[in-house]
Amino acid sequence: MSVPGPYGDIRHPYGLPAGTVRGFMSVLICSFFWIALLVPEEQARQASAATLGHFVLFFLVFSSFVSHHPIADLKAPMLPWLMRVIFVGGSIAVLAYVLINHPGRIGERLTPDQEAMKSWPVLVGMMVAGFAAGLFVRFVLGKNGELFQTIRGWTGVIAMLLLIAELVFQFAIKPSLGAPPGTDTLKVWERIIVACVSGYFGTRS
Repeated sequence: MSVPGPYGDIRHPYGLPAGTVRGFMSVLICSFFWIALLVPEEQARQASAATLGHFVLFFLVFSSFVSHHPIADLKAPMLPWLMRVIFVGGSIAVLAYVLINHPGRIGERLTPDQEAMKSWPVLVGMMVAGFAAGLFVRFVLGKNGELFQTIRGWTGVIAMLLLIAELVFQFAIKPSLGAPPGTDTLKVWERIIVACVSGYFGTRS
């Protein structure tokens, strides 16, 4: 059973300290940008540029990162802090390396094309809808409810698997495909990821 605590329930997903799962998701989201920037020039044409959905998710991650309760943060165990160090330190290290050695890559590889920008309103809508759904489920079932705990746990598992699958597909599978999936299929896939990850963040807000 969950036991109420001063900053929310203390039964967190998978028995990990609060913030660990969101931290791991944040690292997965940021690692997409890291890989996109670090791929060598000779592989650049086959490598995937950062997708628009990851910019939407990065905004969600940043909002969560800056909205931590300061008192709760002081009491946070080591694992969530480690995720934050990787998230911030890794981003700074990659940006510094690219700015020094390949300054043109940031604008080249992190600028979505005009056609992709047409999906921005839909992706933002999916983020808002997913986040709101997570909040709604938490409100209806109660944050200490057994059913809510189960839904939240499975949402976290699915969201992490989707993010891992996206990394593998974009940087390992897609470049080797003779005929990659169509644009419409990739758009649907991207929206599912945004909605699922946002939903988990909503349950943990």
